[in-house]
Amino acid sequence: MGLKGEAAIVGIAELPAQRARSTPPAFTLDQYAKLAAVVTADAGLDPRAVTGLVTHGVRESAMFAPATLAEYLGLPLDFGERVDLGGATAAGMVWRAAAAVELGICDAVLAVVPGSSVLPASERAPARGPGWYGASSGDFGSPQAEFEIPYGNVGQNAPYAQIANRYAAEFGYDPVATAKIAVDQRTNAGAHPGAIFHDMPLTVEDVLASPVIADPIRKLDIVMPVQGGAAVLVAGKRLAAKARHRPVWITGFGEHIAFKTPTYAEDLVHTPIARAADTAFGMAGVSREDVDVASIYDCYTITVLMSLEDAGFCRKGTGMRWVREHDLTFRGDFPLNTAGGQLSFGQAGMAGGMHHVVDGARQLMGRAQQAQVERCDTAFVTGNGGIMSEQVALLLQGG
Repeated sequence: MGLKGEAAIVGIAELPAQRARSTPPAFTLDQYAKLAAVVTADAGLDPRAVTGLVTHGVRESAMFAPATLAEYLGLPLDFGERVDLGGATAAGMVWRAAAAVELGICDAVLAVVPGSSVLPASERAPARGPGWYGASSGDFGSPQAEFEIPYGNVGQNAPYAQIANRYAAEFGYDPVATAKIAVDQRTNAGAHPGAIFHDMPLTVEDVLASPVIADPIRKLDIVMPVQGGAAVLVAGKRLAAKARHRPVWITGFGEHIAFKTPTYAEDLVHTPIARAADTAFGMAGVSREDVDVASIYDCYTITVLMSLEDAGFCRKGTGMRWVREHDLTFRGDFPLNTAGGQLSFGQAGMAGGMHHVVDGARQLMGRAQQAQVERCDTAFVTGNGGIMSEQVALLLQGG
């Protein structure tokens, strides 16, 4: 059971990263419209062929997101879905779009994720308060509101630091290795003009000298929030044959959701990506050795390291040494996050997850220009939501 590999990414779009608040915030509806137009044109297909859409949500409408977008974009839909998996949302969108195409529900599906946006405040609609709690829910009745937030266990930094500290207790912690992940990805960003840190080289010493945010995590171990957005267009064989670029076939996926916060995790250092990756590789019928490029969700450097282990590229507990022994740049023996990842391209809110999908697809299409990996036919992509809790793995193959 699973995908047959008969749906492909035929168009990609990614807005250049811009520093947060450097430009006036855009309405998400406008971002959707722009990205939809760009990705459809990139594929070279008639927009009327698009009869499916997957979304995370619309800032201007708390309900009926697919209907709101169908109306605004002028695209009557035969398939509409809203996906809510945090940083795994984009990867989750892609396999759902592929399934809809393979089932014959629609010929082409838009998977669009706008960047962070804030509605302009007014007397009638005042601006929201600052997001002190991050993804932690302070709503009445939430377990986090009762058992975590009152004790200061909020947001992302502290829980990821808990995971890093537990990893250190079990296997040791090498800050040079985690810093090298950030440095190699910054090298990749140097070859990608759209990255926020395109022209800002980084050294291991720079990372180790950056302020500690939540021990052992330092400032340069963490993503850079930016404005932007990303999208892909998924289509079946008939339209893929007419598309402008090499089709990127979606041949395998896995999804596993185990908990929301580390408080309720059975094991902090063995993450749901293990099960998701095994499912994806089994469905695609390929091995880890077949992967030419990896696009790993990288909200923190420790996330990348643990994902590499749990996805089966190295044994649990050996990731620090493995990272030091491999070149993760686009020229290296294990190309990873070749556009810089969220650490160096930037994290445009939920669009950060779609960055990884676009990066993998761009490589398989042969469109990465200076950062192009030679003979690139298979990409492994991950999405990570919550605190290593919602995980999606994708296998993409060029055709």
